[in-house]
Amino acid sequence: MPEAFIIDAVRTPIGRRNGGLAGVRADELAAHPIAELMRRVGAPPELIDDVVMGCVTQVGEQGLNIARNAAIIAGLPFGVTGTSVNRMCGSSQQALNFAAMGVASGHQDLVIAAGVESMSRVEMASDMFYRGEMVRPSPKLDWRTTFVPQGTSAELVAKRFGLSREELDAFSYESHRRAGAAADDDRFAREVAPVTTEAGTVSRDEGIRRDTSVEKLAGLRPAFAEDGCITAGSSSQISDGACAVLLASQRAVETHGLRPRARVVSMATAGVDPTIMLTAPIPASRRALERAGLGIGDIDAVEINEAFASVALGCGRELGLDWERTNVFGGAIALGHPLGASGVRLITTLLNVLEQGDGRFGLSTMCIGFGQGIATVIDREIYC
Repeated sequence: MPEAFIIDAVRTPIGRRNGGLAGVRADELAAHPIAELMRRVGAPPELIDDVVMGCVTQVGEQGLNIARNAAIIAGLPFGVTGTSVNRMCGSSQQALNFAAMGVASGHQDLVIAAGVESMSRVEMASDMFYRGEMVRPSPKLDWRTTFVPQGTSAELVAKRFGLSREELDAFSYESHRRAGAAADDDRFAREVAPVTTEAGTVSRDEGIRRDTSVEKLAGLRPAFAEDGCITAGSSSQISDGACAVLLASQRAVETHGLRPRARVVSMATAGVDPTIMLTAPIPASRRALERAGLGIGDIDAVEINEAFASVALGCGRELGLDWERTNVFGGAIALGHPLGASGVRLITTLLNVLEQGDGRFGLSTMCIGFGQGIATVIDREIYC
């Protein structure tokens, strides 16, 4: 069966809400890593079969099929097509999985998988409004489930796994500590393409708080329930960012002299109760590992999205993750969570963690709103 190879992966710095990237239009932000990716790999742009882009809130600057618009802005020929994907927080990871499927099927040779979310410019959940009124879920869903905010689900996850406020604060602090150490050691240098704006150049992730502490986090008030344990400090940050990765067939690798960094081994999605919502990385990861013929002990590095500390910690414990190999460079609590970009951001960082640690197998997984999860296993065997 044909394989899908990851040739390179690039992301923008992750900007804080209303931070250094807030002045950049979402479609132009999405174009930036695509242009940088093509500059780095040297593949013939006219031979790109498609651009598959994840984006959650597809309205305004993120509407009108942002994948196609971003491809044109990035300088790709008009003959290169684009399509936009919304699997909520898993959108760009799904874009990568779709791109890998297209290549592995033998029908495509070069596909760009990408993601974007400008949460400063396009308000989260603004696609739920029509003619000024919020569109509610269908009443026909009410008999099966209760839709609640994700913060409420994060509290339910904490209760399910018996997680204390102290454990969540400690986990959140560690995310900032690891991200700060990685940034200070230039561990992100290969994956980040600086963005020049009218206000200056943004070259580093803006969300890392080097001055935080467990004590400071302990002083924050619960964000979603008066007696809850989830705070702003143990939640992912509202952020701006974009990312892109090139997937290629063996034929394209040989024809164009490309050097793969890894190959996609397996992928999976899974669903759970839409009320608790955020535990699906567990079945999705198990399914992807089973399809790869691997156990969690075979995995050298894991990236699990830190939508909330309770999700990463609870799902991680259930999966038996080794925290010395998991989110080694920190996670979304410190770096930020630009919704539609986060999936490929995880893959991009995972590649760098594997390479810098001389690891082979990597697992990327994340929770998704309304009770879904997604997972991807990659392998860099030929370079280990």
